[in-house]
Amino acid sequence: EAVTVLLWWEPFGHPRRLPDCRRRYNISGCRLSADRGRLGEAQAVLFHHRDLALHGAQGLPPGAPPRPPRQRWVWMNFESPSHSPGLRGLAGLFNWTMSYRRDSDVFVPYGYLYEPPAPRPFVLPRKTRLVAWVISNWNEEHARVRYYRQLNEHLPIDVYGARGLALAEGGLVETVSAYKFYLAFENSQHTDYITEKLWRNAFSASAVPVVLGPRRANYERFIPPDSFIHVDDFPSPRLLATYLKFLDKNKPSYRRYFAWRKKYEVHVSSFWDEHFCKVCEAVRAAGNQIKTVGNLASWFES
Repeated sequence: EAVTVLLWWEPFGHPRRLPDCRRRYNISGCRLSADRGRLGEAQAVLFHHRDLALHGAQGLPPGAPPRPPRQRWVWMNFESPSHSPGLRGLAGLFNWTMSYRRDSDVFVPYGYLYEPPAPRPFVLPRKTRLVAWVISNWNEEHARVRYYRQLNEHLPIDVYGARGLALAEGGLVETVSAYKFYLAFENSQHTDYITEKLWRNAFSASAVPVVLGPRRANYERFIPPDSFIHVDDFPSPRLLATYLKFLDKNKPSYRRYFAWRKKYEVHVSSFWDEHFCKVCEAVRAAGNQIKTVGNLASWFES
């Protein structure tokens, strides 16, 4: 029988056309709905954290008992702990977590690599520029802005977005593909928090990502060690700049950062359709087992 998944809030309050999971992702037997009148029949109810923080616990479904015995309440969040206010009061409320963390009940990363049945030949776009960075939320307190300021003393960096050049409309990937390197700097450093800055802005644009985020070992759980450059690999921004200049002049060394392309393709997750369908698939796979997430905050902040 079909599984009904109810979105209690549409993420960030934007109504959207809900996807056909079978057509898009080959996940059958899914009924997605944003109609709260269907609460009683839903096997899973999705709660987006940013909206939960906005509306507070009083925005949750009313009534006691809090939920039908076989209904799963799913906490969904794709922001880092640093940007997830109000985690404290949520202990014992949800059955499942869905996030970019690998140890979530429903794991949906911002992207991943996969091996296609027949690898397509990879063609490196023509590179005419050195380093690009696209940033919308500029904050002098963030580690990424501090690092950029130091790196920029030794190397020209083209900044797009809030404080810099305007991107051609819809042309982020196109713009970045002319650059050899892309600063995939996360807004905060946390376990598994590796966002579209790596997957789309760097990999989809065929620029070598220079990453600032969790530790190198954490990145290597998801991508090959020779597919990226980590700021931690260098004792100082000055030495990183020296290395990037070396790669700029040394084509064979630069091209080694694309060796993995012979085997893998890049998948960038599409918000939010993929997430809704994935939770439906998880409900179908889980059977009758129900668990409760005890201390959500201590898990997510660990």
